[in-house]
Amino acid sequence: MKRLIFSLLVGACSLEMSAQDMAGVFTAMPDLYIPQLESAWRKDLVDMYNSGKEARLKNTMNGFSTLKRLTPDYLLLQTSERGTVEMKLLPLVNNTHVVCMIFTVDGPVPDSRISFYTTEWKPLPAADLFTAPVGEWYLKEGVDRSSEAYKEAASRLDMDLIHYQLSEESPTLTATYTTPAYLGEEERKKVEPLLAEPKVYTWKRSHFE
Repeated sequence: MKRLIFSLLVGACSLEMSAQDMAGVFTAMPDLYIPQLESAWRKDLVDMYNSGKEARLKNTMNGFSTLKRLTPDYLLLQTSERGTVEMKLLPLVNNTHVVCMIFTVDGPVPDSRISFYTTEWKPLPAADLFTAPVGEWYLKEGVDRSSEAYKEAASRLDMDLIHYQLSEESPTLTATYTTPAYLGEEERKKVEPLLAEPKVYTWKRSHFE
């Protein structure tokens, strides 16, 4: 199955411009993905960033959006006071790439959504490229699940809030379990000793492992 998916990805991406970088991918993005920033405004942000100016514009939601970081394969955009977009070009073969895009809303704790596209913005099935974590993954190994401490913790962790973060320097993705931060201080203190570290994925050829 993975071999078939890889072949389909390469076939879809090989029809595109092989030399596209993040600036080109960002400005060519359909408006529907970031509706508060039209294409011309995204181009203006890139031009301001590249000229060394503060890349900040008023958006259609009567707020401000700021391009905070831009490299040939990485972008960090503050879309609003509580929202961010991260994007990373992930390599396939023959200079083709997959676009990984993460929307994060901080309200009141960070929670993210992840999606994948070709560099011409054709959606790709996320489940074929990435296995989303669930709360149970963040329990430390060896935790006694029959203990009262575990049962009490599990009763509080009744939703999965995950903060995804892409690395600017490497093809990695960090998934941090933020549900505990949603709890009150006393509840959080009881839960935290049972939890493992954030999960780090590494891009391997055509998917995150």
